[in-house]
Amino acid sequence: MDKIELSNCVLGMELGSTRIKAVLVDSSHTPVASGSCEWENQLVDGVWTYSMEAVERGVQACFADLVKNLGQPIVSLGAIGVSGMMHGYLPLDRSGAPLTAFRTWRNTMTAPAAAELTERFGFNIPQRWSIAHLYQAMRNGEAHVADIDYLTTLAGYIHFRLSGERVAGVGEASGMFPIDSAANDYDAAMLQAFAPLAADYPWTLRDILPRVLPAGETAGTLTAAGAAFLDPAGKLRPGIPLAPCEGDAGTGMAATNSVRLYTGTVSAGTSDFAMVVVDRPLGVHREIDMVTTPAGRSVAMVHCNNCTSDINAWVNLFLEFASCMGFEAIDRGALYTRLFQAALEGEKDCGGLLSYNYLSGEGVTDLDAGRPLFLRQPDARFTLPNFMRCHLLSALATLKIGMDILTGTEKVRIDRLYGHGGFFKTPGVGQRLLSAAVNAPVTVMETAGEGGPFGMALLAAYMLWREDGETLEDYLEHKVFASARQETLCAAPEDVEGFAAFLRDYQSALPVEKLSTELYRRAL
Repeated sequence: MDKIELSNCVLGMELGSTRIKAVLVDSSHTPVASGSCEWENQLVDGVWTYSMEAVERGVQACFADLVKNLGQPIVSLGAIGVSGMMHGYLPLDRSGAPLTAFRTWRNTMTAPAAAELTERFGFNIPQRWSIAHLYQAMRNGEAHVADIDYLTTLAGYIHFRLSGERVAGVGEASGMFPIDSAANDYDAAMLQAFAPLAADYPWTLRDILPRVLPAGETAGTLTAAGAAFLDPAGKLRPGIPLAPCEGDAGTGMAATNSVRLYTGTVSAGTSDFAMVVVDRPLGVHREIDMVTTPAGRSVAMVHCNNCTSDINAWVNLFLEFASCMGFEAIDRGALYTRLFQAALEGEKDCGGLLSYNYLSGEGVTDLDAGRPLFLRQPDARFTLPNFMRCHLLSALATLKIGMDILTGTEKVRIDRLYGHGGFFKTPGVGQRLLSAAVNAPVTVMETAGEGGPFGMALLAAYMLWREDGETLEDYLEHKVFASARQETLCAAPEDVEGFAAFLRDYQSALPVEKLSTELYRRAL
């Protein structure tokens, strides 16, 4: 490979649930190199978390893998942007050290706080939002709360380590505390409503939350300490401008050109969520979050904690079986592809099979804990195609419940719907099944597999190369995706009917899932 002029490249890095990935993009918005590092959350003392040591090692390993794959040292870049899984709780003290273990979006321990704040604000506050975690810690009398100097997210923490700046992109900030889209800042009335709750603490909420920046603004530069943190090899130099850090929801929207009014995207991986850019406030629904695009437009979000993790567990079981039978050379990616393709051969309603993919709790279906379940009727057609179709539909079922509120109760307009994430890697399968779930065409771009880190790189590129007055919507539409290859599929009517039949059975048997969590809790 010829040597690349890195001053014309931007780096996007995203800390996802199972993988940290970096993508290097050139001035034509084409990925030229990538790097990654796998990691996994841990359930420690009842809290889903990643250790700070794992965060540091993972970021450094990902960057080192990028340099290795690029084939040349990285000394400087045009810009850097960092994103991560949204929400969660990461309070820092005055020295910048974490006061607790990082509490991820996956935790469902804040129900009382979320309910009280929703009532107080007249605005839905989901359990995974940072403000719900903070207020629950206050309600619980946790001693560390008095020592909080900065409350941030995982992306915000990495941005802080790189630049020393206490900032967040508006999309990321909108998963911490409600945003006033007209002001591109935290909602002033809700900040005031929260103030009495924190009257006994030596801080105000405004003091400890990050400063909000829309896409296109510069959010600091790489410091010497930040360069050493990202690249312990010592090649990377400070001074590189940083874009506002964003959450995986916002970067997914950027990666699929879904930031314009009436467009939507579905990201499906460890978790899955739908984002639809709306033109008005919606009613208060426990199943619907109101967040923003990276540019600050209002977005209705249906977020589900569980998507592909249970599928991954079953694929691992199949790999173990293959190894047991002596088939050592089976490629994991090829196995995923074949199993996903088998799902299209299954009966439309899965032949009497049911699955609940709840490794953790699920707010949409009012579960504060999860227990994966696989169920079948005595006369079910227990075949591999039906089995795989059952698990793929289960991965979308909770999302479908929330989407029905958007398109049904709220009559939200959706002109375009894009899919991205691991669920869509096998061509035509996840895309067709999502179309069956929402009964609408679904488009997947050729860059869908790049996902969030590519979207973060595009946001960094927008900061660096946008023209005066050029909106993020126009930049992506005309300069990035104008000639992008994409494929649109629409499910057949029988697929739509089959999904509806599966969902009826799924919702009818949901008490079995709830009972399993209750019985397990009693057994403890």
